[in-house]
Amino acid sequence: MILDTNALSATADNDSGIAAFLACADLVAIPVIVLGEYRYGIAQSRRRDDYEEWLQGLLNDCMVLDINEPTTHFCAEINLELKRMDKPIPTNDLWISALCRQHSLPLLSRDRHFDVVPGNKRIEW
Repeated sequence: MILDTNALSATADNDSGIAAFLACADLVAIPVIVLGEYRYGIAQSRRRDDYEEWLQGLLNDCMVLDINEPTTHFCAEINLELKRMDKPIPTNDLWISALCRQHSLPLLSRDRHFDVVPGNKRIEW
């Protein structure tokens, strides 16, 4: 399962609803884009040291998904599909969707705009 930024934040804040999903996951993956968004958020937090320490511990148990050359093909494909449907999504979420498709993994997110991406599965907690 791939974590979106809102799922990562909920995990950091011990959201009880998310724990069951994470416990059942065979694999928890975090896109490098999500890491960038999350670190931008914690850089502005009064608790940034606590969050950064928590994140370092989590990264020991998760896979970080990098964007690579094959990812660009998935990104272009999804972007074209969404353009034809006239349903654009934010650029970072386009890359996250590409990683979901590339790795055939569902996305844990509260962002409903991921639902328009053909073939991707979004799980909401």
